[in-house]
Amino acid sequence: MEDHKTVLITGVSSGIGYALMKKFLNENYKVIATTRSGKLHDFDHPNLNVVPLEATSQESIQSAAEQIGDLTSGLDILINNAGAAPDVFDVIPDYDSFTQTLDTNVTGVVFFTESLIDLVNKNGKVVFITSNMGIPENAAPNGPAYRLSKAAINMYAAMLATRLQENSITVSGVHPGWVQTKLGGDQAPLTAEQSANGIYDGILSNKKTGSIWDITLPGLIK
Repeated sequence: MEDHKTVLITGVSSGIGYALMKKFLNENYKVIATTRSGKLHDFDHPNLNVVPLEATSQESIQSAAEQIGDLTSGLDILINNAGAAPDVFDVIPDYDSFTQTLDTNVTGVVFFTESLIDLVNKNGKVVFITSNMGIPENAAPNGPAYRLSKAAINMYAAMLATRLQENSITVSGVHPGWVQTKLGGDQAPLTAEQSANGIYDGILSNKKTGSIWDITLPGLIK
């Protein structure tokens, strides 16, 4: 029997994912994390396992799910953090960046999540790091693929919530705020650590399945 609750976090090589990984380890969780290479060159911890995952590869998703199943008998929290945003400052859709974004942020996320649903414990939580850019009332010309991908994940989260409700699994989307990452830039008001702290607190306190919430605002977005 495992001594720690177990959380899986995708995309921990930098930014919010890296900060979330460290936060959960500091809170005494067992952390299973993913990076493309399956390695973290600057960090190690006895309660950390890193698994390779290339979200655009069905073979990689299947292999990662098998390795995760060997590492744990059940997940208390699944956090889909990894994503791409190559067109976030563009207005006109570009085919290559558009398909890359949708493959990574939607297809990869959906099928990775589906591969692990049976591992999520009763009363567990499935969390998607999304964006308020995917909310229709926040529509703007820039980031066509990124906005559409987050809108799709917001819908998937809502659909999955209805499907898993009978298992008492809470499903939610989280807007992490404007964060000092490659996407957010140095001018963003939140550090990755501040965002991770807000996400952590929200995950533990949020009881409403199918919700989308913003760590910087009181209450739910949707």
